[in-house]
Amino acid sequence: MKPHGGRLVSRVSERDTAGMEELIISDDLANDIENVADGVFSPLEGFLGKADFEAVVSGGRLSDGTAWTVPIVLDLDEQTARRALDSDEVLLRNAAGTCRAVMDVSEMFGYDKKEFSKGVYGTLDPAHPGVARVESMKPTLVGGQITLVGRPGQEGLRKYRLTPEQTRSAFEKAGWKSICAFQTRNPPHVAHEMLQKASIATRDGVFVNPLIGRKKAGDFADPVIVRAYEEMIRHYYPPNRCMLATLHTEMRYAGPKEAIHHAIMRQNYGCTHIIIGRDHAGVGKYYDPFAAHRIFDQYPELGIEPVFFPAFFYCRKCLTFTNPRACPHSEDEREQISGTRLREMLQAGEAPSEYILRPEVARVIMDSPQPFVE
Repeated sequence: MKPHGGRLVSRVSERDTAGMEELIISDDLANDIENVADGVFSPLEGFLGKADFEAVVSGGRLSDGTAWTVPIVLDLDEQTARRALDSDEVLLRNAAGTCRAVMDVSEMFGYDKKEFSKGVYGTLDPAHPGVARVESMKPTLVGGQITLVGRPGQEGLRKYRLTPEQTRSAFEKAGWKSICAFQTRNPPHVAHEMLQKASIATRDGVFVNPLIGRKKAGDFADPVIVRAYEEMIRHYYPPNRCMLATLHTEMRYAGPKEAIHHAIMRQNYGCTHIIIGRDHAGVGKYYDPFAAHRIFDQYPELGIEPVFFPAFFYCRKCLTFTNPRACPHSEDEREQISGTRLREMLQAGEAPSEYILRPEVARVIMDSPQPFVE
């Protein structure tokens, strides 16, 4: 599988940074820098400049026409942006100093936050977490290439972080030629497990790739997601059919635009297919449940192939996990649950049905002192 744009970007090098102007960045931006440097965001080589930013916001493509739907940008106040531009090169680092990168600052520019929100999220409602994030951003963007010169270790959840070079090597070693990616920001419901297993019935393996990073309040906490998947894979998957790796980036909640972004990243990892479910990357009622399916018609050139699934549930009449296309029975016969209802049950100490959560997964969540983002 060729990387998106035809080349896997690698911008990791040793550099002398003594005397450079330093800018402190958030851990979210530090994750973006790593993803650029390791090729997860191929073909990007840094933070977007003005032409690319405006093209992405207005048309979901870079200025050269390459598919790209989520702006990867560095926002600064105007004075700091001017200082960075005048310096040509700046050292970007997070507060802990564990992530460090040199940025060749090529331009600075203002932007319209309303156009940003409308173009990417399709709404100006400040209750949308993506819109709220844009509104909190500083007024000036700076663009330019980055070179990663220092990164955090592989402790904690980062032990599952793999670069595209590493995943491609692992797929080759496993003998996998067809790989189906599964994006998630939740612990696995049994229906998720069945989706994954259905997708690999005619493929070599499934690449479970939970998103680790900023999420909205009420979402499941990252450690719980990873531990739950460890348990599911340990107890319910045969050897060499499922690989777990974490994707360290913030959740944007951009619905269909983020579905394309998720697909591009998994193509860069080397996956041939990606599962796109109902209301993929959605939040609230901002997007039609199947808008994330239809948007792929606008990007026929993508190398990765979407695998579309409607809602999945257990039907007590059919005696199997199924979906509305195959099941004629009423809602009363279906074991399914919303994320909101599941959180309510777990917070009340109520164990969900075994048709909703595997008992091992339910225990991970219920035993966690803080299973949700606050």
